[in-house]
Amino acid sequence: MNRRYFGTDGVRGKVGKLPITPDFVMKLGQAAGRVLKRHSPTGRATVLIGKDTRVSGYMLEAALQAGFSAAGTDVVLCGPIPTPAVAYLTRALRLEAGVVISASHNPYDDNGIKFFSGAGQKLPDEWELEIEKEIDEGFSCVESKDLGKARRLDDASGRYIEFCKSTIGEEIDLKGMRIYIDCANGAAYHVAPDVFHELGADVVAAGASPDGFNINRGVGATHTDDLSLRCKEASCQIAVSLDGDADRLIMADPDGNVYNGDQLLYVLVRDRMTRGKVFGVVGTLMSNFGLEKRVKELGLEFVRARVGDRYVLEELLKRGWRFGGETSGHILALDRQTTGDGIVSALQILAAMRRTGKTLRELTEDLELMPQCLVNKRIEKGYDWKSNHNFMAAVDRAQKAVEGRGRVLIRPSGTEPLLRIMVEASDRKLAERLANETAEALSL
Repeated sequence: MNRRYFGTDGVRGKVGKLPITPDFVMKLGQAAGRVLKRHSPTGRATVLIGKDTRVSGYMLEAALQAGFSAAGTDVVLCGPIPTPAVAYLTRALRLEAGVVISASHNPYDDNGIKFFSGAGQKLPDEWELEIEKEIDEGFSCVESKDLGKARRLDDASGRYIEFCKSTIGEEIDLKGMRIYIDCANGAAYHVAPDVFHELGADVVAAGASPDGFNINRGVGATHTDDLSLRCKEASCQIAVSLDGDADRLIMADPDGNVYNGDQLLYVLVRDRMTRGKVFGVVGTLMSNFGLEKRVKELGLEFVRARVGDRYVLEELLKRGWRFGGETSGHILALDRQTTGDGIVSALQILAAMRRTGKTLRELTEDLELMPQCLVNKRIEKGYDWKSNHNFMAAVDRAQKAVEGRGRVLIRPSGTEPLLRIMVEASDRKLAERLANETAEALSL
């Protein structure tokens, strides 16, 4: 059975258009509340709601709260807070679920609703299908005596800051380090700088002045072309860049090097190998072949999941492994956090630098990544790109051109109306030419 409202990362879309309208979000909250109560051993449920800094968050938060209350489900409100903070607090407070109002790295006029289970992990597909079925059953309200109540968790940020600091142990501090932190004008603007400062670092914060409209605008983990330059101009040793809801991480040094999720995952795995047993690593279809090759050279298994951190997590849990991630910067370290967490991941990398006394460049110098070129083409929702003969012929030509020395991957985005065209080859110019030629064929 296909999901109609839920994508790879919750329910997402343009604000004011279905499904991101106040009436639908209220129905979504009421349906989710009924499902959560059904699965609760007590017949009652409490959910925690966090959001990023988009102006539409006020409207959607109110709609969700009304829906949950109508279902007889209690609500704990956190205000703006990173997505992984919701996962942590839901688990720490022993609640039935956590809800995040965010469209992650998308522009401000998009928004979305995603759910975490009481274990701090993305809801299973079966639960999302159950919620969709409840939406179709129609809206109803419990009797007044059974309505859900709401309260605000005033120290939510402080609790999460302490959790982040605890993930690197008391023996590690960041004293003497000057760190550039790009918060994407998003949910971590009032959290990330404090985490690194309280660990002893001299912090230069950027993207920390949200106004409801500037989230991800020219800043954050999806805008890192000049991250190294900004790091250098701020006289920093290292740069940390998060996305709008702070579950992604990209880093840079002042010497012109930008480090993506594949490289950071490699540093994390190598660090853990020196301090315990690592059985395998989970990447995605987009993960660089160089990462797979190097991981296998270390004697570890490497498995590719579907694109999306929820699928990386599913594969890790199935195999009993702890480490996985995406090139885009979602990194999972299940020995520290239940979901992708940009701040916690950055702390693990900085701790590895501290333990070894090496720079990030030195920690990645034995990882040789193959050049990749990714081109995004906007398409109509539901467009059958496989029936475009010109495009499929171009895909076939590209695959033959890199056969035995690269890959071609075509996939629709799970969060935006885009078709992602990725070509990986031993030669960068070849990868760029084939990716662009393939993308152009889609317009013919």
